[in-house]
Formats: sequence, C-alpha cells, structure tokens
Amino acid sequence: MWLGEQITQRGIGNGISLLITVGILADLPKALSDAYALIFLAPDGDNLVILKGLLMVGLFLIVVAGIIAVTQAQRKIPVQYAKRMVGRKVFGGQSSFLPLKVNYAGVMPVIFASAILMFPAQLLRTFGAAFEQDWAIDLANVFASRGWFYYLVYGGLILVFSYFWVSIMFKPVQIADDLKKNGGYVPGVRPGEHTAKFLDFVMTRLTLAGAIFLTIIAVFPDFIFKTANVSYNVATFFGGTGMLIIVGVVLDTMRQVETFLLQRHYDGFLRKGRIKGRSTNTGQGIESLELKDFEAQWRPLLLIAGALFALGFISLAIKNFVLN
Repeated sequence: MWLGEQITQRGIGNGISLLITVGILADLPKALSDAYALIFLAPDGDNLVILKGLLMVGLFLIVVAGIIAVTQAQRKIPVQYAKRMVGRKVFGGQSSFLPLKVNYAGVMPVIFASAILMFPAQLLRTFGAAFEQDWAIDLANVFASRGWFYYLVYGGLILVFSYFWVSIMFKPVQIADDLKKNGGYVPGVRPGEHTAKFLDFVMTRLTLAGAIFLTIIAVFPDFIFKTANVSYNVATFFGGTGMLIIVGVVLDTMRQVETFLLQRHYDGFLRKGRIKGRSTNTGQGIESLELKDFEAQWRPLLLIAGALFALGFISLAIKNFVLN
C-alpha cells in the first residue's frame, strides 16, 4: 500500500493498479515460453500445430483489440445549452455531449462474481463431509468442475453486479439537476425528472451490453483451455480479470500521460522545435489534436502487443542462456 501511494503521488498512474498489473504480468514469460514452444518447437512437418499457434496469436490480438474497443466505447448524449444575457454579452448557446461508457462497471462485477463462486463449493463440500450428505458433495463437484451450470450462475452474477455497481456509481438525478442549473438540456427531452429517466433508460441498455461483454471475456479463457489443448497459463491471457485489469490500467496510464502533456502545451515526446522554445503554430496544434483521436484507437493495441512480444523474447533469451 505504501509503495502504491508513493507511485501515485510522485509518478503517473495509479500506483496500486500498476503493482497489481505487474503481479499479473509476472506469469507472462512462462505463458509466452509455452506459446513459443507450441508454435516454433513443433515436430517437423506438423503444419497443423504451427497453424494452430499462429491462429492463437491472431486470436489474442483480436481479444485485446476487442477489450480496448469496448473499454473506450461510449454513448454520446447530445446536450444543448440555452443562451443567456449577462450585461451586454450573450453566453451559452453551445452544444456538447454527455459521455456514457458501455462498460461503466469495469472489472468489478467479474471480481465480485468470482469471489462469491469460490465459497459454495467449499461450503457444500464441508457440509457434505460433516453430515454425510452425498447431494452436497455432488453439487460441490458441479461447481468445481466448471460445467454449464457454473457458467450460467457466473454470467447471472456478473449481470447482477453490473447493475448493482452502476446503480451505486451512476447518479442520473444529480446529473439532470446539474444540467438544469447550468442551462443545459437534452434535445427532445424535458429538463429535470424526464432527463433523469432518459439517462437511466440509456444506461440500463448500455449496462446490459457491458455485462454480456464481461461474461464473454470472463469465460473465454476456460473455453480456450478446454478446446485448444493449451496450458491454463497461456489461456488466462485470452481474457479474464487479468487481461481486463492490464488493458484498463494501460489505457488509464496513457490517458494521464496525454493529459500531463496537454497541460504543458506539448504535442508529444521529442517533437521538433520544442527544446529551444514552445511552438506558436496554431495550425500545427490543431492538426496534432485531430490526429490524436485516430492515434488513440490503435496506439494502445500496438503498445500492449509490442510490450508482450518484447517480454516474450527477453524471457526466451534468458531461458536459452540458462539452458546453454
């Protein structure tokens, strides 16, 4: 906790989240080593194994890109501000939008659902052994084996906790009141109570889509483990809470870095003409801001993929050096 707080105060990003991410990435070298052995150390002439490994690499990139897309996806609610006279000046009349995230709950529903599902199997097994109840032991084995019943309960808990988390964190009444006080309104919706109901209706639909996405990502590693015949260490990097946390922390850290740069009127690292003095070219600044929206869509995927492959090659080099 102390180290995480020091990173947060003196560095960039959430220190505790970064430490959790490093702990998750500690298993990455072993997973990349297994994937490397599957692809490049296959028996001669076994083209199916090589093709399978290459397909898994492509599937991994698709999963990461999907997590990034849904994490950053948002529904933009248009907001119009009424004009008002202050002295001889006219204020307002501007149009903006209210961003509502698709995955508003983040990774918390998956963590809560996983934590709750850890207890039934243990309690049923203890109860069955203590009172010699075979049905309790059989039901505990159903949870432990992770069959269709387990995944059905898992998905239901993720859905419940998604709505529970949104109901706590999202305040449509407060947002509607703030818009009304500032002279803002949603076109076609009356200010006040009707705006609150509209925002609640939109967020309810978005939460359902986010819960379905979280369920798919949560169960996808088990699907890969059972169908692709790979180690579970490799399968965990095809989704689950670990990948959701990694992508979320990386995106949040990148967002803070960009905010840090924009506050100091920099367009990026090592730009030409920024060492001797600050650039005053307005056109160049506007063009760079337009390019940031395009770069933000692909930069996280490229950085994450590059970091993973770099760590993989480093781990393989260390492994070969130790073996030799």
